[in-house]
Amino acid sequence: MTVISLTTVGYGEVIDVSSRPPAIIYTMVLILSGMGVLVYAASSLTAFIVEGHFTGLLRRKHMQNQINKLSGHCIVCGAGETGIRVIDELIKNLSQVVAVDINPQRMSLLENIAGSGERRAKSGDGGLFFLNGDATDDQVLESAGITKAAGLVAALPSDKENLYITMSARMLNPTVRIVSKFVDIGIEPKLRKAGANSVVSPTLIGGLRIASEMIRPSAVDFLDKMIRSARGTLRIEEVPIKQDSRLAGKKLGECNLPQKYNLMVLAVEPTRGAPMEFNPDQEVTLDPGMILVVMGEVHDIKRAREI
Repeated sequence: MTVISLTTVGYGEVIDVSSRPPAIIYTMVLILSGMGVLVYAASSLTAFIVEGHFTGLLRRKHMQNQINKLSGHCIVCGAGETGIRVIDELIKNLSQVVAVDINPQRMSLLENIAGSGERRAKSGDGGLFFLNGDATDDQVLESAGITKAAGLVAALPSDKENLYITMSARMLNPTVRIVSKFVDIGIEPKLRKAGANSVVSPTLIGGLRIASEMIRPSAVDFLDKMIRSARGTLRIEEVPIKQDSRLAGKKLGECNLPQKYNLMVLAVEPTRGAPMEFNPDQEVTLDPGMILVVMGEVHDIKRAREI
C-alpha cells in the first residue's frame, strides 16, 4: 500500500493477492520498474530539449530546406583556415554560400559570418548556410545542391580529398565551376584532368605576396585595404555581356558605366581565356560573350550585372 500510494498509480486489485507474498512482491517490482521507465523517459526528453539537441535538429532541418531552395550558389568544402577566408570573401561579395565540413565545432566558428549572411539572405543579396558532413560523400554534395550550384571550392587540407571532391563534383554537375586548393605541386595536373577549372596553391600565393611586399608595397597596401577592410566593399570584379544584355552591341563609351554605376573599366576580355585589353578604348564594341573587368562597390557591380 505504501508503494501504491507513493507512486500514485491508483492500483486496485482485480485478483486478490493479499494472501500471496510472491504475487505482492511481483506487483511492487512491476509498479516500481514501470515508474522508473517513465521517469527515465521524461528526464531524457527534458535533457534532449534543454541541452539544445531538439533545437539543433529543427535548425538543421530548416537549414536543409533553405539549401534545397538555392540555385546558382557556391559550395565551399572545408571550413578550416583556408575555407573560412573563402567563405568570408564570398559573403562580402553577396554570394549564396553552402559551407560543408565534417567537424561541427568548425561550423560554430562561422556564427559571426552567418549572422550577417542570414540577414542578407532574407533580402536576397546573399547568405551562408551550414551542412555538417563529409564532403567526399556524394550524398553530402547532393544535399549541398551540387546539381544546381554555380561553383564549388575544394579547400580541404588533403590533396587526395580535394582531388576526389573535384572528380565527384564534375561527375554530378558537368557545368559547375570548380576551384581546388593544392599543396603538392605534383597533384596540379591531376586536379585539372579531374575537372578543376582553376587550382590555387596557398604556398605559391604566399611567396608571391612576400615578394610583392618587398617590391611594390604601396600597390599591395592599396589592394589589402580594398579587400580586407571590415567596412569596405570596393572590389575588382567581372561583368559578362550576355546575349540579352542592354549593353550588347553598344560602344563602351556609350554605356557610361562610370557615370551610371560608378564603375571603372580596367580591362576587356573578348572571350573567356582570350588575351585581355587593359585600359580599353571607349570605341570598343561590347559583343555578347565579352567580359568587362571593373572596379567598384559590390552593390554597383550587382546593378551593372542585372542589365
